[in-house]
Amino acid sequence: MNPGRTAKALRKPASPQDETAPEYVRQFEQAASYLPAEQLPLLRRAWEVGAAAHIGQTRKSGEPYITHPVAVARVLAELGMDAETLIAAILHDTIEDTPLTGEEIAAEFGASVAELVEGVTKLDKLKFRDRQEAAAESFRKMLLAMSRDLRVIMIKLADRLHNMRTLGAQSAEARQRIARETLEIYAPIAQRLGMNLVKSELQDLGFRAMHPWRHAIIEKHIRSQPVVRRESMAQIEAHLSQRLTKEGIEHRLVSRIKTPWSIYNKMRGEGKSFDQVMDVFGFRVVVDTVPTCYHALGAVHAQYKPLDGRFRDFIAIPKANGYQSLHTVLFGPYGSPIEVQIRTTEMDLIAERGIAAHWTYKFGAESPNSAQSRAHAWIVELIENQRAAGSSLEFLDNVKVDLFPDEVYLFTPKGKILALPRNSTALDFAYAVHTDVGNRAVASRVDRKLVPLRTKLASGQSVEIITAKSAAPKPQWLEFVVTSKARTSIRHQLKQLEHEDAVQLGHRMLDRALEALDSSLERLPQQRLDAFLTEHRYPRLEALLADVALGNWMPAQAAQALTAFAELRSGGHSRHSQEKILINGSERGVVSFANCCQPLPGDEIMGYHTAGKGIVVHRLDCPNVSEFRKSPERWVPIAWDASVTGDYDASLLIDVENRPGVLAQVAAAVAKSQSNIERVEYLERDINVAVLRFSIQVRDRNHLAEVMRRLRRLNVVHGVRRQ
Repeated sequence: MNPGRTAKALRKPASPQDETAPEYVRQFEQAASYLPAEQLPLLRRAWEVGAAAHIGQTRKSGEPYITHPVAVARVLAELGMDAETLIAAILHDTIEDTPLTGEEIAAEFGASVAELVEGVTKLDKLKFRDRQEAAAESFRKMLLAMSRDLRVIMIKLADRLHNMRTLGAQSAEARQRIARETLEIYAPIAQRLGMNLVKSELQDLGFRAMHPWRHAIIEKHIRSQPVVRRESMAQIEAHLSQRLTKEGIEHRLVSRIKTPWSIYNKMRGEGKSFDQVMDVFGFRVVVDTVPTCYHALGAVHAQYKPLDGRFRDFIAIPKANGYQSLHTVLFGPYGSPIEVQIRTTEMDLIAERGIAAHWTYKFGAESPNSAQSRAHAWIVELIENQRAAGSSLEFLDNVKVDLFPDEVYLFTPKGKILALPRNSTALDFAYAVHTDVGNRAVASRVDRKLVPLRTKLASGQSVEIITAKSAAPKPQWLEFVVTSKARTSIRHQLKQLEHEDAVQLGHRMLDRALEALDSSLERLPQQRLDAFLTEHRYPRLEALLADVALGNWMPAQAAQALTAFAELRSGGHSRHSQEKILINGSERGVVSFANCCQPLPGDEIMGYHTAGKGIVVHRLDCPNVSEFRKSPERWVPIAWDASVTGDYDASLLIDVENRPGVLAQVAAAVAKSQSNIERVEYLERDINVAVLRFSIQVRDRNHLAEVMRRLRRLNVVHGVRRQ
């Protein structure tokens, strides 16, 4: 490239009347014809300077390179951008790829144009160790440039859009990379800035490049919609238009067509078929004023009944990107829902073009609700909040807080950022930090406030997990975690704890059976023990003990085999054999409590050994105990340990007066006794009296007695008994 030629090009006078300009230039100038007449020669001048600077350079498609920046400028012209933006777009690659300098651009077209060109150049001129860092650092530079002048991102988005339109010249690998970057970064930015037209095209082109076959199939399905659907659409459109006209509402009614990308996302994200996604009719009503929007809403509701809970008022409460509209869903005549958006002409312009809808050079010159002011305020706040970000990757994660609302981004006490799915809890966060932190978690501090582990988290919060060495996962945790890591870790740990409980209980049971034979595990010859384990394919003693606890080996049988006796000695029991095994309620993996009698701490109990279930605990006065006497070898002498803990199921039968409000009184009395209500059933009911069954949780027999005393004090209660 010859620097002298560029300088000469700058001195060449503009010639807007020159009809020898290429067709692509004339098309661009036609698109920019909305500008004042005195600014049009500057566009031709910018092309001449850019063409001279890029002379000799070509795109991968073989076209002259200058066709690309002019095409970018045309995209912006179609959005109605100002002359400075269009000139900067034509010259946006000159500083990076040609000898043309920022000073020369400033001298010819003004400082603002030069700053815009330099702002775009900074985004593409960076060198990094890897692609991830490059994307993050480029993104950071982009946002910093945006915070000074939003037109920088306008040019960058238009640049990306034209690159996507001409992606065919790239290699397959490059197409995939560029398409993924477009879908993950550029399309969400366009959406965040309210530029719906640009966003939709970026998504569609990105989808086509990433999954060409899927895109082609969905597009074919859209084109070949059945005639019945097209007729239904026309019928609904006619009915709505007729109703609006009868109400005297001047309007523009257009049907909305779903894009392949939005259909694909719904099919994938919601598990719907193509027909289910397409089984929705969409319309947009554009009117003149805000009051007319609400008038039109009443009209469409009069034509078709609205679906309950599906109305959204984004006029009174606009979205963060400036979007305003009334959204309602109607019950259509063909059984399919009808989605209707109602907005003014200005709102429609903002919805399609976002910050480009009515461009101004200085922010704050418009109403506070304008798309530009909102977009600019968002970026400035973002930059201010992230000044302390330690790296560009961290900054990118922080930005995703707003760009990707389906994820929450959280801080550890040391400032590290973790990304979790929406609705994640403090316990999910604990497992995201480390599996051991999750297993030992007892509570958490969110923004320095103490909260339970089930607390749902929001983006930007700082989370600290409080742990205890004695803590362990609980089965209830599975009810409120959402991440697969947390769920998998909890299940694994619970199985591990159940195994440990089984080993301990099996040890006590086998020892008791061996003592009946005047032996013990410690006194058994190691050779005999190893031979037994090998013969029965146990890798170690713990596996045998767990099987004993779970009822897969009867303790007496295992003891006989281990001591090589053919049968129990006469009498079968020594003075040790009647010693009871004490349970404290924590052995839930191998000890369960019978539903037929629901034993509580304080009740006289017995244990029944059941294969695969371990010990099932019954009350001694349980009606089923007489049946168990037929298998005395399965009886296990057990009792409650003094340190018993936990909540236990119990059922109460309550005779009450059958009148309104009684159930609430009974439930309140149970709650005041610090008992949890699991379920309530009406067993019998006549005109005067009803019998209720309350399934509750209590600590022990004394706690249950307290609940029953409270209930008997109620005037509406005639009787209370334990089931």
